[in-house]
Amino acid sequence: MYRIVSGITTLLQYIGTLLSKPEVFHPQQCPLCGFGCLWKHGFYFRKANRCPIPGEEHLHMIPIPRFLCTGCWHTCSRLPSCISPRRWYSWLSQQKVLLFMLATCCLHGCSVKFSMCRSTVRRWWNWLESSTPIFEHTLRSRFPEWGRIADFKPFWKNAIGIMPLSEMMAQLDNDGVTVP
Repeated sequence: MYRIVSGITTLLQYIGTLLSKPEVFHPQQCPLCGFGCLWKHGFYFRKANRCPIPGEEHLHMIPIPRFLCTGCWHTCSRLPSCISPRRWYSWLSQQKVLLFMLATCCLHGCSVKFSMCRSTVRRWWNWLESSTPIFEHTLRSRFPEWGRIADFKPFWKNAIGIMPLSEMMAQLDNDGVTVP
């Protein structure tokens, strides 16, 4: 079971989808035991974006639907592709930082340009470097034309140029790869 619902690119779109089509977020089966009967189990609220895009400034805490498995009694949730699991910054913010780092490799310049702590930028960069072998393997098997690019930086520049980071991470999650 994948935990990221692809195609939802903004928090406003997410709220609209949650109100009009909540069934989009309902998992087919439990991610732990595979049982197919999950009940709606309310919501939890989380900070979704530390650097909101214009129009989303008022969305500080957003609801994330929870589901309860009647087989193993564990709960699970599904996130829209605009929200990064376990991170307060959106995929778009992370994509901008990573693209800048791919172009310049200047940690200090990147943290100044985006008004972020150097440790945050370094953590994202280290995450991308350490995850690249599994990410590249999975993405190249899904998109064979990406296999022609051999090195780390050209691969990611090309990949992010073709597809937003949020959609790549949703694809990886759908393939069973753990993203942040």
